Amino acid sequence: MPDDFDILNRLLVARHSCRSFRPDPVPDETIARIVNAAGRAPSWCNAQPWQVTVTRGQATDRFRAALLETVASDKPAPDLPWPDGYPGAYGARRRECGLQLYEAVGIERGDRAGRAQQSLQNYQLFGAPHVAIVHSEAELGPYGAMDTGGFVTAFTLAAVAMGVATIAQASVAAYPAMIRSHFDLPDNRLILCAISFGYADTDHPANNFRTTRAGLEDIYDPRG
Repeated sequence: MPDDFDILNRLLVARHSCRSFRPDPVPDETIARIVNAAGRAPSWCNAQPWQVTVTRGQATDRFRAALLETVASDKPAPDLPWPDGYPGAYGARRRECGLQLYEAVGIERGDRAGRAQQSLQNYQLFGAPHVAIVHSEAELGPYGAMDTGGFVTAFTLAAVAMGVATIAQASVAAYPAMIRSHFDLPDNRLILCAISFGYADTDHPANNFRTTRAGLEDIYDPRG
């Protein structure tokens, strides 16, 4: 019989970024259980700065359409600055992930149009029936954002446990003004990311590759 560590490790290994979803909606009770479980994530001084605005049905379609319209006309302006660069191993991992995706969906290395079209799938939410907009209290700054990262991880693991696929998307957070306006969110909420979710289309080639992970020797530095 598996122990608690084995169960957790299986969830961690099973979790992946889903890039094509079936249209079937996730039951409201299942969504509530996922969000409630994710709310157990640790936070600085127990502040629990995270909130999620979750769409379903036509609300998802309206947001998808509004997001695509904004992407076509506005420049990205995220609440938190994107990385200045990806040096060394970080860039290598980023490139490897991109090449795996393009190879899986049949996009040649020099096909810029194909890559741009694939990139737009981010703003089509990969066809997901739901999206969770993840936001935190602006006054808590980077530590509130860091705490909310724990909530995102817990959300994705809870979803796996319920048979639900996810993809966390920083790309969507590039348009925070539009998101706050669309969902009538106050200015004090930092838009950190989106989590598109639903049931995976397991036949889609974009879901048939897995990224490599850093080894223990790359992340563990024992002292003494």
